[in-house]
Parts: sequence; structure tokens; C-alpha cells
Amino acid sequence: MSNIRSESLDRLFQSFLNLKSIDECYDYFEDLCTIKELLDMSQRLDTAVLLAQGKSYNQIKSEEGVSTATIGRVNKCLVYGTGGYKTAIERLKENRE
Repeated sequence: MSNIRSESLDRLFQSFLNLKSIDECYDYFEDLCTIKELLDMSQRLDTAVLLAQGKSYNQIKSEEGVSTATIGRVNKCLVYGTGGYKTAIERLKENRE
């Protein structure tokens, strides 16, 4: 994604970092995104978490109701991507501990 870096995206990402609570996130993201977009993003993260736990495509498809195409895309990002999913998953684990 480094080839799409811009002031506009920097501002968007900084606005995410400035949010201070789950409630603020709900308010902001409900204004910013459609409900479908939010559900799709949360489903991708859930898929990444399950893949990182070693779950199979069939298990994930059955548990999450997600298509194998989506599972494949998320897996490709986990294996060949920039590490964004891995960082997010690790931070979620840290927050639970």
C-alpha cells in the first residue's frame, strides 16, 4: 500500500489513532462506513484470527460463513502481505492478557 500513501490517507489513519474508546469508534465508523463495510472488515479480521490459530478453510467457512475466496485473500495477506494482520492480532492478544 506504500504506493498509495498520501496526506489524505495519513489524515484518515491519524483520525483512527485519535479515537479514545470503543464507543467513539462505533460513532465514527458508523458515520464513515456502511454497516456492510464494517461487517466485512470485522469478518476479515475474524478470518485472519482463525487462520492464525491454524483453522482450516472448511472450519472457517463453516464457523464464519465466509467464502473460500475471502479466506484465500486473507490468507494471502497473512503469508505474503505487509504484516498488518499479524500486528493487529498480536496487539489484540496483548490487550487480553
